[in-house]
Amino acid sequence: MVHNLSMKIPPSSMQYSWLLLLLLNYVYARGGNAADVSDAHEPFRYQYRLHHLNPLVQPFQVVGAASGQATETYKGRRIAPVMSAAGADWLTREDREQNEQPEKVLDALNIKEGITVADVGAGVGYFSLRLARRVGNKGRVLAVDVQPEMLELLKNNMQKEQLSNIDLILGTSLDPHLPENSVDLALLVDVYHEFQNPEKMMGGIRSSLKPEGRLVLVEYRGEDPSVPIKPEHKMTVKQVLFEIEPMGFRLKETLEFLPWQHIFIFTRN
Repeated sequence: MVHNLSMKIPPSSMQYSWLLLLLLNYVYARGGNAADVSDAHEPFRYQYRLHHLNPLVQPFQVVGAASGQATETYKGRRIAPVMSAAGADWLTREDREQNEQPEKVLDALNIKEGITVADVGAGVGYFSLRLARRVGNKGRVLAVDVQPEMLELLKNNMQKEQLSNIDLILGTSLDPHLPENSVDLALLVDVYHEFQNPEKMMGGIRSSLKPEGRLVLVEYRGEDPSVPIKPEHKMTVKQVLFEIEPMGFRLKETLEFLPWQHIFIFTRN
């Protein structure tokens, strides 16, 4: 007797079988073998090799940090959603250099050759690449992002620029995965307001700073309604100090030469 086997297989199992077949086809198309299927089921496996300063991160940790709209608040401020890697082109828009003046910012921060700088929320490397050229071969840039797609784009940009002094680090919404007591300057450009867990993230950043290390925040001016950015992506001086200083930091100075942004320079308290 011939049984109709399809009647005994739940729809979910059939879907999984089709998915497995497609996966096998992909593996063989790349010249691989059946043993490679385990790698294909672990999209973050390559990150262990690429982002060698942190342990392997499970996919749900990044998805949870990078998807959806902000629904939480912190000290009365609405936390902004993390900008998706799908919008990475916006990070290199034509007018950014004019409005954000990255070279002038780094000049003001007196980036010296040989130091270690953490670029938290590095994206495609808009600041990381510039920092790498300034710190030179004796210095390091620790480029942190919660989205592996962003880090892959940064890796490609590193190769184009022939830079080898940038370490790519896959962080999470809870931990930047920075090594302790190793950072001379932590730079957060238009990113702090997106931290889904501000205290945990800033705790990790604070631990990474050397005793004389500096924390630098660059944020769009929340006091100025003419700044063409959504309100949840802007911060006032009052709000920044209200949030950052209780986390163990002391404001050293603010710089106000940029058209649309505040620059805050903190040291450890």
